[in-house]
Amino acid sequence: MAAAQLTTWLVTGASRGIGLELVKQILATPTNKVVATCRNPDGATGLTELKDSAQDRLDVVRLDLDDFEAVRSSASQLNTLLGETGLDYLVNNAGISLRNELASETEPEDILQHVRTNAAAPALLSKICLPLLRKGNKKAIIHISSTAGSVNLAIPRVGAKITAYSMSKAALNMLANKQKAENPDFTVLCLCPGWVRTGLGGPAAPLEAPQSVEGLMKIIAAATPEDGCRFVRYNGDVIPW
Repeated sequence: MAAAQLTTWLVTGASRGIGLELVKQILATPTNKVVATCRNPDGATGLTELKDSAQDRLDVVRLDLDDFEAVRSSASQLNTLLGETGLDYLVNNAGISLRNELASETEPEDILQHVRTNAAAPALLSKICLPLLRKGNKKAIIHISSTAGSVNLAIPRVGAKITAYSMSKAALNMLANKQKAENPDFTVLCLCPGWVRTGLGGPAAPLEAPQSVEGLMKIIAAATPEDGCRFVRYNGDVIPW
């Protein structure tokens, strides 16, 4: 009997927090293969431990998404790793939230820094991965977004705070809609993981990463191209754009 074909995933920002938990839960299925990217693989002890157990189902790639030339150059390495089978799921998880500033306090540099990492980098990596995604069976682009990027909910949820971050996530959401319009046969999702107790979310967050990611994985597994571009919280609640 022929071996089952592996389902391929690329997860960015995979060295800690939600990204690392995504890699863990994806690898729990024996037919999944993951390419995990992070800025410093040498310091990614969690990924190293997973690599020891997953062996040839996990490749760890050094990638600084803020370095656009490095992202462009990664195309060759990604093609070497995934060229034969293509890419089923691209998970744009890496992101930053550096300030809790009011709209009146934010500086252009703050906005540009957040948009570069949270929207422009996912746009570029998606472009680089598009030929691989078109070869894959699932053809799915998953963006880890935030309710803070919802124009309808940003005011009641966070008020005038985290302005640059909120703007960048709204830009990411628009990217997702444009990607879906260009590729109607793709599954495209914007997912909010909730407020998670990670280095980004802080110690006061009510959610643990495994609970959040378990919900995200259920949504990803159930999604189809016919759903359109969806904006969903980890618990299944649909978020208004």
